[in-house]
Amino acid sequence: MRRIDLKKANVARPNTIRDINRQIILNYVRERGPISRAEIAQETALQRSTVSLIVDELKSGGLIEEVSGESTGGRPPILLSLRTADAVAIGVDLGTIRTLVATSDLAGRVLEQEEFPTDPDAQKTISRIIDSARKLICKNRGTIEGVGVSLPGLVDQETGTAIFIPHFKWRDLEIAEEIRSAVGLAVTADNDANAAALAELWFGRPEIREVRDFIMVLIEEGVGTGIVFDGQVYRGKSGAAGEFGHMTIGQDAPVACAAGSHRCWEAFASERAALARYAKLRRGTSGSNKINFGQLVGLAFGGEREAQSALKETAYYLGLGIANLIQGLSPEAVIVGGPIVRAWPLIVNEIRTAVQNSICRGLPPAHIIASTLGAEPTLMGALSLVLTAKFTPVSLS
Repeated sequence: MRRIDLKKANVARPNTIRDINRQIILNYVRERGPISRAEIAQETALQRSTVSLIVDELKSGGLIEEVSGESTGGRPPILLSLRTADAVAIGVDLGTIRTLVATSDLAGRVLEQEEFPTDPDAQKTISRIIDSARKLICKNRGTIEGVGVSLPGLVDQETGTAIFIPHFKWRDLEIAEEIRSAVGLAVTADNDANAAALAELWFGRPEIREVRDFIMVLIEEGVGTGIVFDGQVYRGKSGAAGEFGHMTIGQDAPVACAAGSHRCWEAFASERAALARYAKLRRGTSGSNKINFGQLVGLAFGGEREAQSALKETAYYLGLGIANLIQGLSPEAVIVGGPIVRAWPLIVNEIRTAVQNSICRGLPPAHIIASTLGAEPTLMGALSLVLTAKFTPVSLS
């Protein structure tokens, strides 16, 4: 049973139950639509009149719409579905190499997307983000309701401040406030792994949405983790929870982590680590130091043994770190996300074997699966920072 936090608790008002019922009905439409009013009333045990009143409110608010179902001989039934005609959110996926700015509808479907190289100068990158956001806001004529920003570092989600972005050495960057002041919309910023975990929770396939406790392991230039407990992202004080990329798992890694250590999980299991292993195996071969991670995966699928060996050794260390997470947190599932999922058929057995050989006997097993959002879950994570507010019920704690 969750203990109520009296400092943050909202006193129950006369409309609290109605607000909760509203969110329940909206989520039924989101997850099970098209669905009829009668089906919602039956499954929720709400009165038909209550369902109809709330449905009318959601329709007038532009959140749901009526669609015709299939006829079984008579008049086609009237069903309810999310209204997806307009863009409602902008997501900004600020990566170490490139930045994506995209719009999506209420269902999380990406409608339009822009991309540009991330400039090491923070203000230049923020200016490009603001320019792209303004363009998309203008094009959509007032339907955009908010902006979500995914960042590769430590973020205070409550204030939207980037406390530290290791790759660029950015510190105390009030990125959410700068964008909000420029575009005039609410802006939410969070760590990329947290945002990706949120996206899996709300917009992943059913096998993930139904899991209440899981860990997202995001493999990119670095290694990040997002923790979900009881259906909520756990951020810890100032958003610092989940920095498992810097736990010590060995020594003499092929690369240094963002903080300069050769002992961190990130130094053993990141994309950079895999590329360094490949370069060592292909030492003296022209071009071996110039390929990117996507090309490495392509070479591995093409049968090149050195590329396969580099990926499998990286997968071993990825599994070693995952085993530590399972022993410490006992999640139902561990989700691996990022470009590395493109190599999943080549590495999944290495990961699972490393986990099996590293955890203590008797511990509950955890499912280890690839992200259901593809190789770039962080863009969907940025959009989720806006979209999930539409579906989150009122809380008393």
